[in-house]
Amino acid sequence: MERDKKQKTYTPKEALIKAAAYCAYQDRTQQEVRDKLYSYGLEPDDVEELIVRLSQEKLIDEERYAQSYVRGKYGLKKWGRRKIMQGLKSKGISDYCIKQGLKEIDPEAYEQNLLHLLEKKNATEKEKNPFARRQKLTYYLMSKGYENDLIQDALKGLEKE
Repeated sequence: MERDKKQKTYTPKEALIKAAAYCAYQDRTQQEVRDKLYSYGLEPDDVEELIVRLSQEKLIDEERYAQSYVRGKYGLKKWGRRKIMQGLKSKGISDYCIKQGLKEIDPEAYEQNLLHLLEKKNATEKEKNPFARRQKLTYYLMSKGYENDLIQDALKGLEKE
């Protein structure tokens, strides 16, 4: 037996109230809100009108979204710039907003994150061959989104110890 759950459709006025609550809960991208509004069964014209209205009321602000995304990913998950940029691009954020978001990164804290990850990975890496070990550490840090020149500098510092 297949249960066919009917998706409730909303009037544009009801959808605006629901979308405002959706945006107030946490920062959203225009695309996330657009998808949500379509799921309410609205017509494309109504959806775009509501997006404009929510933007005017500062409930959707992609620059603010990019800034909080950057703070969360580099502060909590210790991601590098490249991985953060990729994440924002995949969410459809403009290059300008990505640039503004990346300004949230404190270069000193960024370097500390990189060194912290390197030390942690170095302590748990079982590879004995120094070349293979260096390569594994490099791949790990690159997968976290750090730039190669910063990784090489950090590895040189580690080898001097």
